[in-house]
Amino acid sequence: MKLLMFYCPEFWFKPFARTLDRGEERPEEAEAHQAVVVFYHVEAEDSEKRSSVLTKATKNIKWLARKFGSTTVVLHSFNHLSSSKSDPDLASELAAEIRIRLEKVGFQVLETPFGWLNEWRMHVGGESLAKVFKEL
Repeated sequence: MKLLMFYCPEFWFKPFARTLDRGEERPEEAEAHQAVVVFYHVEAEDSEKRSSVLTKATKNIKWLARKFGSTTVVLHSFNHLSSSKSDPDLASELAAEIRIRLEKVGFQVLETPFGWLNEWRMHVGGESLAKVFKEL
C-alpha cells in the first residue's frame, strides 16, 4: 500500500463519473476542514500482508493527524501511486477496515466514493509535514 497524505485546512470533493459498476448512484459532494486527506493505493501484494498493512496505515494516519491536532480524516482511493494494483474488492475492504479502526479511536472519517472519479479542491498546509508519502 502507498499513502500520499496531506494536512488540508480545506478539502472539497464532488463525484464526477462512475468507474466501477457498484455503489451509490450519484453521491453528494462534501467537504472537510482541518483534515488529513489520505490518497491511498492498494497493491496486489497487500492481500498477503493484510494485517501488517492495516496496522501500518492506521498508525501513519493517526501520527500525522495528531501532529496537526486533527480529528478528521478523508480517505480517497488514488490508483496512480504504483504500477501494482489490487482487486477493487480488496482495496474497498482495506479502506473500510482503516475507517473502522480510526473511528474506534475517535476520528471522524469521510470517504470519497469508491469507484468514482471525483473533482476536488484542496488547500494544503505549508508545513513540511503537511505532505507525507509512505510505502507500507
